[in-house]
This record gives sequence, C-alpha cells and structure tokens, in this order.
Amino acid sequence: MPTVSEAGVKGYEVVGWYGVLAPARVPKDIVSLLNDTISKMLQAQDVRERLLREGAEPVGMSVEEFGSFLVSDLDKWAKIVKAAGLRPDQ
Repeated sequence: MPTVSEAGVKGYEVVGWYGVLAPARVPKDIVSLLNDTISKMLQAQDVRERLLREGAEPVGMSVEEFGSFLVSDLDKWAKIVKAAGLRPDQ
C-alpha cells in the first residue's frame, strides 16, 4: 500500500497530540504550577523513554506556546473542513 505522499497527496501532514487544558477561570498561578509540573514530568528519563516506546514524542510548551499552537491547529483544520465542504451534521 502506498504512503499518502506516494498516492499523490502533496503537503499531507497529520499530527496527533495530547494536551492538558483547564477551564478559562482557573487562576494563572495554578495554570503555571500545572504547566511547570507537567513539563518536569515530561523531562523525566523514565517518562520520556516510556512515551517514546509508545511512539509518542514528548514535547513540553509554555502556556503561551500551547495557546498559539491551538489557534494554529484549529485554523488549519477549519480550512480543511471548509475546503472539503463538511458540515457538523455529517
């Protein structure tokens, strides 16, 4: 079976990701504490090795970087959905 690129689809890129989100009203100091704790966890050798074995690439981001990533990813998928003519009820 050919890869997506070999099948003639140019520029195809899909990246699955996991992130931790909190309600908008969570105080910034709590969000920072959660982010710092999770970032340290992702740097722990045993956690990194386990995630890599599972095929995941552990990447930590600042709160601001993750916010920008979310906006960018939502924009990308909104364009794809619109170009494909998809509707929420399909």
